[in-house]
Amino acid sequence: MKALVTGAAGFVGSHVAERLLAGGAEVLGIDAFTDYYPRAQKERHVAGLRANRAFRLIESSLAEADLPRLLDGVTHVFHLAAQAGVRKSWGREFSVYTSNNVDATQILLEACVGRTVERFVFASSSSVYGDSVALPMKEDATPQPISPYGVTKLAAEQLCLLYYTNYRLPTVALRYFTVYGPRQRPDMAFSRFLTASMQDEPLPLYGDGRQTRDFTFVDDAVSATLAAATRGVPGAVYNIGGGSRVGILEVFELITRITGRPLRVERLDAQRGDMRDTYADTRKACADLGFAPTVSLEQGLRAQHEWMTYLERRTTR
Repeated sequence: MKALVTGAAGFVGSHVAERLLAGGAEVLGIDAFTDYYPRAQKERHVAGLRANRAFRLIESSLAEADLPRLLDGVTHVFHLAAQAGVRKSWGREFSVYTSNNVDATQILLEACVGRTVERFVFASSSSVYGDSVALPMKEDATPQPISPYGVTKLAAEQLCLLYYTNYRLPTVALRYFTVYGPRQRPDMAFSRFLTASMQDEPLPLYGDGRQTRDFTFVDDAVSATLAAATRGVPGAVYNIGGGSRVGILEVFELITRITGRPLRVERLDAQRGDMRDTYADTRKACADLGFAPTVSLEQGLRAQHEWMTYLERRTTR
């Protein structure tokens, strides 16, 4: 396998690249190093990858990259690059989301047309569902996103389907449900929760805390992503979830137990675009990809806490 991984310096992208290399693949990574969060964190993600001779990293946006040259000989594409974040996708920032999530996806799909790409795996999101879909969420439900971010991910999904329908480019879309674990972005929930606990800072709680999420440990998400590259049905969409629906207040209790420190919660109004509940029906992914989550929420949170503790010790030396 010769794989192209977009967003290779990001949270999920760096884990995917790492697993591909461990399996003997040649990996070409692309990352624009956008300023959504500190560059230093992304540099840490790729430090180990750079040491592997089978890995090469190109710093570029997809719009500016020489894709015809970079795609030469590529057998699998993992399109994981995106402008993330539900809450920042409103207002003037929306153009950044359309550029990085919709336009960039079309540019990459177009560049793959006519090539012998075995699979084009696209990282979508549970945000495409919105709040009107019955639980557990099934892939054949009508998506009704409630955030601009969700709209752009759904649009990119539709582009993937269009290129499969019209050009037979074998695209597979994965709807990730709240991925967490080591290297998680600092703006994501578990990173913020654990940081507040470790630094004894007030933790903003948006809403009543009874909202629920289906949390997916990053290793499980990566396993599903690699399986999609060989077993995913072209044109299909799959839910990738952790297998349990957990309330935010329950997460707070678990973090208190793991860190041994109580959380100081500051209650605030619910934010625009935040979904009330998510819960994945993963039977399709189980049947086609052999996907089955293996890491419990407590195990995964402990792993993320250990990783964050390790980083904190390194930076304070």
